[in-house]
Amino acid sequence: MRDVAIVGVGMTRFGELWETSLRDLFVQAASEALHSARADHLDAVFIGNMSAGQFVGQEHLGPLLVDHLGMAGVAAGRVESACASGGLALRTAFVEVASGMSDLVMAAGVEKMTDSIDVTEVLATASDQELEAYHGITFPGLYAMIARAHMEKHGTTEEDLSWVSVKNHRHGALNPKAQFPAEVTLEDVMRSSMVADPLRLLHCSPVSDGAAAVLLCPLDQAKKYTDRPVRIRASGLATGSMALADRKDIAFLDSVQLSAQRAYKMAGLTPADMHLAEVHDCFAIAEICCIEALGLVACGKGNAAARTGETALGGRIPVNTSGGLKSKGHPVGATGIAQAIELCEQLRGEAGARQVKGARIGLAQNMGGSGASSVVHIFEGI
Repeated sequence: MRDVAIVGVGMTRFGELWETSLRDLFVQAASEALHSARADHLDAVFIGNMSAGQFVGQEHLGPLLVDHLGMAGVAAGRVESACASGGLALRTAFVEVASGMSDLVMAAGVEKMTDSIDVTEVLATASDQELEAYHGITFPGLYAMIARAHMEKHGTTEEDLSWVSVKNHRHGALNPKAQFPAEVTLEDVMRSSMVADPLRLLHCSPVSDGAAAVLLCPLDQAKKYTDRPVRIRASGLATGSMALADRKDIAFLDSVQLSAQRAYKMAGLTPADMHLAEVHDCFAIAEICCIEALGLVACGKGNAAARTGETALGGRIPVNTSGGLKSKGHPVGATGIAQAIELCEQLRGEAGARQVKGARIGLAQNMGGSGASSVVHIFEGI
């Protein structure tokens, strides 16, 4: 396999973008990525998207989107793994380049969620339809059960959950493309309305529109496109039981642990080698569970990490410097690519006020549903 690098990035602002269509969001992000790499062609495009068919009534995204980019004829297709669709698109593009099939490949993600009549119903398709959705459980409800299990097993409190939101909004306030670039206080979070006990409104990521794109090429060709390539050291993918009822321990995300183990092995690295991480904080409890399963903190100790500053900027292992899904926003198909862009900016030293000093190795973890799928990538600044 060939070594692979990211040589260009592009991303829209995330938010309620009522006046911009799905196709225009993609074109904005893709054009920015091409321009940043001084590239005028593509060999292939892989587009992460969870559910454009239900959100905006549009399937068959590959030919539609590359045509609107002005590149009709390019090999293109959609990749889906619920909220991990962007991460899976990146992995697919990585394999395409590493295998030698193509030399310049775009991995993109896009979602237009605010046009949907019932976002909750569409998102519920990422859960087990017979065992969960049929009985009326929603994703806030599923993650509320995960939170309750973590509380019972590890003594986690509602305040612990709230510190995750406080930290990520503090980071997101420094991100000009975040949907909610504003700080919140502990009191703000704990007084916000209850959604599914113990999860309150400010423990939950928002409904978002947006797109993100990255360009990949062989590492030995990267200097044709940029002076600061970022190497993809590893990619790990794993799945787990869809329904919470089928899991041995709903407070631990097996698929996240397995995808991370595969990525660490491929990279020849350990959790202790990571300088920062972007993880899938669709709900505050998700960040706590993810950093434990990734080995960034000990099992059962993730609940204190945000409160003590361990995962904040300036801490031992900064997590979600972008603001995470909570503050940056969560247009589900685009999230995994946006995580990669944050790490590229960090490893290039281009993250501005949220820059992690001396960052050279970073990890991105993107998750589908309540953890039925997980993709982990490890990046290195060159």
